[in-house]
Amino acid sequence: MKLTEILNGEKLSLSFEVFPPKTDSGFDSVKAATEEIAKLKPSFMSVTYGAGGGTSRYTLDIAKNIKAQHGVPTVAHLTCVSSTKETVLAKIEEMKAAGIENIMALRGDLTPEMEQQDRKNWAYRHATDLIRDIKEHGDFCIGGACYPEIHPESDNQKDDIKFLKAKVEAGCSFLTTQMFFDNNLLYNFLYKIREAGITVPIIPGIMPITNGNQIERAIKLSGSFVPQRFKSLVDKFGSSPDAMKQAGIAYATDQIIDLFANGITNVHVYSMNKPDVAAKISANLSDILG
Repeated sequence: MKLTEILNGEKLSLSFEVFPPKTDSGFDSVKAATEEIAKLKPSFMSVTYGAGGGTSRYTLDIAKNIKAQHGVPTVAHLTCVSSTKETVLAKIEEMKAAGIENIMALRGDLTPEMEQQDRKNWAYRHATDLIRDIKEHGDFCIGGACYPEIHPESDNQKDDIKFLKAKVEAGCSFLTTQMFFDNNLLYNFLYKIREAGITVPIIPGIMPITNGNQIERAIKLSGSFVPQRFKSLVDKFGSSPDAMKQAGIAYATDQIIDLFANGITNVHVYSMNKPDVAAKISANLSDILG
């Protein structure tokens, strides 16, 4: 099933993101965790692609398993950072052969080594280049990333939105946001991109912070603004793992309920291979989702 069939409907949807293992020895435990999340019957699940493509060989295995064993639609991530054209086109063919219909097209995070490299001769410098190749070489539903605040490497939001529109024109059918902790930032962002003529579905991405140590890395990756309400929550409960998990799930649930109440129909949760977190959020929203 192509994601646009879900995203263009009126029914509220909740989806989860999982990631492949970093090593061969971790495959079985990650597979088991993703299956537990799939049993919750989310609208779809996305499977990430490791930094620099390091864990990419497991992405298709996990995506195929979720779809085959549990009937949950999947989105396979594909990144292009430092990749050759030949490597990317081979991956696209693998996805075709695996029956993948939905691809999340991303440049990918730069490793510290990549940040020091001269990137001007890379085959893919931006996700837009990747989107064009996916569009040209297969009948996929293609997704892209967007930032409700500002991309960490951008000078301003105006340029961000200009590049975002280029992604859509290249072939994106939907966009998923980076994590954010203040819904008003999303509502302001949606107003601006709609005004700019970007009309594809936007899926808000919500990250439940269940460990006080997560917040520093989350902010570094996303550049997210952290409201005082959330800072107070971390200050109060961050030293107690059980209390922080409960508070983080409650905060994420509150964000999702507010989004649904304000006309958003699709929300994506960065569940971090944690079935218990996914299950509690699903249970908190069971009657709302119907």
